Amino acid sequence: MERDSLALTPEEMRALGYRAVDLLVERVDPRAEPPIRRAAPSELARLLSKPPPEDAGGPEALERLFRDVLPYVARVDHPRYFAFIPCSGTWPGALGDLVASALDVYAATWLEGAGPTQLELTVLDWFKDWVGFPPEADGQLTSGGSQANLQALACARELRVGAMRDDLALYVPDQAHSSVARAARVLGFRPDQVRVLPTDRELRLRPETLAAAVDADLARGLTPLVAVASAGATNTGAVDPLSELAEVARERGLWLHVDAAYGGFAALTERGRRALAGIELADSLTIDPHKWLYQSFECGALLVREPDGLRRAFEIVPPYLGDTVVGEGEVNLGDRGIQLSRTSRAFKVWLSIQTLGLAAFREAIDRSLDLAEHAARRVEASDGLELMAPVVLGIVCFRRRFAAAEDEDETARLNAQLAADLAASGIGLVSSTTLRGRFALRLCPLNHSTTREDVDAVLDFLETAEPATDAPPLLRRGRVDDVRDAWLVSAPEEGDARAEPGDLMALELFADVPPKNLERLARLATVRDAAAGALLVRQWDAARELSVVLEGEVEVERDGDVLERAGPGEFFGEIAALDWGHGYGYARTATVTAATPVRLLVLPEGTLETAMRLAPGLAKAVERAVAARLPG
Repeated sequence: MERDSLALTPEEMRALGYRAVDLLVERVDPRAEPPIRRAAPSELARLLSKPPPEDAGGPEALERLFRDVLPYVARVDHPRYFAFIPCSGTWPGALGDLVASALDVYAATWLEGAGPTQLELTVLDWFKDWVGFPPEADGQLTSGGSQANLQALACARELRVGAMRDDLALYVPDQAHSSVARAARVLGFRPDQVRVLPTDRELRLRPETLAAAVDADLARGLTPLVAVASAGATNTGAVDPLSELAEVARERGLWLHVDAAYGGFAALTERGRRALAGIELADSLTIDPHKWLYQSFECGALLVREPDGLRRAFEIVPPYLGDTVVGEGEVNLGDRGIQLSRTSRAFKVWLSIQTLGLAAFREAIDRSLDLAEHAARRVEASDGLELMAPVVLGIVCFRRRFAAAEDEDETARLNAQLAADLAASGIGLVSSTTLRGRFALRLCPLNHSTTREDVDAVLDFLETAEPATDAPPLLRRGRVDDVRDAWLVSAPEEGDARAEPGDLMALELFADVPPKNLERLARLATVRDAAAGALLVRQWDAARELSVVLEGEVEVERDGDVLERAGPGEFFGEIAALDWGHGYGYARTATVTAATPVRLLVLPEGTLETAMRLAPGLAKAVERAVAARLPG
């Protein structure tokens, strides 16, 4: 009998497997470690950057994995890991992954995986029932919300219009997840085809905002295709008014995609169902079991209301898959999305719920909501902390007040340092975000093992610790410096003249900018003249320039109401010009006309991030304006 060089004997498998389980059980309690442990690249390279062995190394490799790799990770399952969106799985779910991996389960076709396919269909039927989708709706388990959002937009386009077209428009609230921008870019939506819409003071997309943007595009002869709504935004947990948005979408022929990757499974609780009212009206829905259903990475899901919609959007049957064509009642899950080679993510979902019971998951979600409400009450009762957004679905955005902070930049810097100090202390971990131009700390107590004492320990630190006063300023994020040739940068309009450094030197926005930076700024900008009465910007347009008034005055109005007149040194278009993500930006939120003959300094689309890095005064002015001028 020929020897299998890659096989182990049953005794070797048991010994290695038992040792792996022992090591996992020793490590599975995250309280023995800090929420995050970092290492320098040089240290990790010393430990791991070695050539592969030619000969078998035996069980030592398993020991090295636990000794040299796993200590240097974020323990996203730590009870005090409150950053981003924690992941807190279950042991039965982990065993489901072990079974699927050890047996190399293939779950793309009925021919090769009838049992796993039926199990996934059963799990998807559970999900449909929990969120109120019809039983005949289509669905698929995915790697996560990013894949689900991509497939949802692709499905909508395929079923509604077919191939990509230049007249299509996509509508996205500014609190939408970045994966929506990535999906739009992958699918070929140009920056002028994506309308990023401002949310209100509660960070929710108003139905009238969506309706106005869609109606403006219809009047231009464009084809509104998809509106995206959030049901538990990653930033704050905010839930858009789903029932009202569904009505707007239905009246105007839009496909409504609801991204409930974070918040969707809160529907298992009474509070969650109330918060998510209208989720059942979506045309497509993203939900992530590896968030509030406590499954390990990776596990997302997409539901599509239209029966058989995913198969019609994605099915391709080449000759080499002819043997897998399905019969009556059979399903090829690989025909429902972009991934053909796929294992079963249903094992862990099914096994954990069968083992622990659905009531245990409801209890864990309710406890998470209770902890967020407790944290919010503590923040509101504190003299030193302030709440930055309503607490809707388990995410608390807040920050520390510092009497010594002279401005928003200093407040942001001190809070960022406070978060870094918390991470270094080993006590806990929070992340940060920006809400309407203001820096905020962000706490998400999703872990099923988190206690009130854990939340209090982190809040105690953030309320009382003194951050380092000599901490460096916050780094501004943006694109590479030289963006003049990027596809995201618009060409100058006919008649525009290239700016000169002297055009900038006369403006306070560019005071104290070194001559070298003035030269670079001038190369980015143009100068434009317009006559009195000229329409410079129309509300809901996709143009994304920032314009600074050099001479004359302009009038700014929104929804027919005059907001202000702006003169030399003042600017407009800053909201639309900012990069929301992947080169997409806000639609114009106001109409601007020339009240007198005007001369404008124009920073074309795609250049503002670079200009803000070159001119700190401009950056501060833009950030202040965005915080003040965003509608809502």
